[in-house]
Amino acid sequence: MSIEIRDVNKRFGDFVAVDNMNLSIGEGELTALLGPSGSGKTTLLRIIAGLEQQDSGRIHFYGEDTTDVHVSDRGVGFVFQHYALFRHMTVFENVAFGLTVKPRKERPSKEEIRERVMKVLKLVQLDWTAKRYPSQLSGGQRQRIALARALVIEPKVLLLDEPFGALDTKVRTELRRWLRRLHDEIHVTSVFVTHDQEEALEVSDRVVIMNQGRLEQQGTPEDIYDHPANAFVFDFLGNVNQFRAQVQQGQARVEGHALTQGSWPKDRNGEGLAYVRPYEVDVLKQPEGDDLLPATVELISIIGPTVRLELTAPGSEHLVHAEVPKSRFRPLGIQQGDQVWLRLNNSRVFLAGDVLPPVGS
Repeated sequence: MSIEIRDVNKRFGDFVAVDNMNLSIGEGELTALLGPSGSGKTTLLRIIAGLEQQDSGRIHFYGEDTTDVHVSDRGVGFVFQHYALFRHMTVFENVAFGLTVKPRKERPSKEEIRERVMKVLKLVQLDWTAKRYPSQLSGGQRQRIALARALVIEPKVLLLDEPFGALDTKVRTELRRWLRRLHDEIHVTSVFVTHDQEEALEVSDRVVIMNQGRLEQQGTPEDIYDHPANAFVFDFLGNVNQFRAQVQQGQARVEGHALTQGSWPKDRNGEGLAYVRPYEVDVLKQPEGDDLLPATVELISIIGPTVRLELTAPGSEHLVHAEVPKSRFRPLGIQQGDQVWLRLNNSRVFLAGDVLPPVGS
């Protein structure tokens, strides 16, 4: 492992920012720290960098204890959300800055600096901007320059704090795909903070989900999404419907209607919540089976090839959302106000008072 976080704690007054965090980050991985605002992800990133001092616990890089090593000696490249480029410097000077401020004994020659800067500018596909100033670049280009500045020092670890948060949606989408391709080329151990679930799932090799300073679950994007460890993770990752559910003798029911597809405790009885994603809700015009829930269509929205429905149904205190391919929806002839039937596929039931599964399960 390239980064080991052991028993790390951090408080700000009465607020617990990081709560007994233990985490291993593999060499060459691109890892996303994902969580809602206030979950502690940025604080943890700054502790890894050495920009913030933890109250207790240790940080190791490649087996070496770096807890008390100054930020300038940790070999970390850091990319901020708002670029932090020097306006009075050219792109070349901005990227070269980390090399030019090194102690004289460690500082490369001017020729070597030039070669390294132009090499990394070419890597981020912006070598043609070397003589320009940040104000002459777009937001996406400035963020790539900020990344080049972090890479030119050849860091052991690359840390990114909401790197695309200040960009519009289209540029953000393009840049995160570009970052994924770049990482596949350079393979530097990277950790980035985001609150955007889609971004984390699309870009990263591993996702670490945090909540209230604690690690809720970690794993590959597919594992995290398909096998959430607890109700918080299920609810946080994308849109989800919730239904009041009862489990008796191994059978889960919503308002008396049996659920036949999904997972729930088989050895315990009680009340809880059934979670199901909108695209897992089948909408039928006529009842076909015993596992269907009656519902009323409140709103129909057609968005490209997808039809999004809002429905009221027993067992849910909120509107139920369903997503159906337009090609499947049209033949049903469903109109606003119609009664329909819902089949809840791949639901997950968590009972009230559940002892949550182990982290990473």
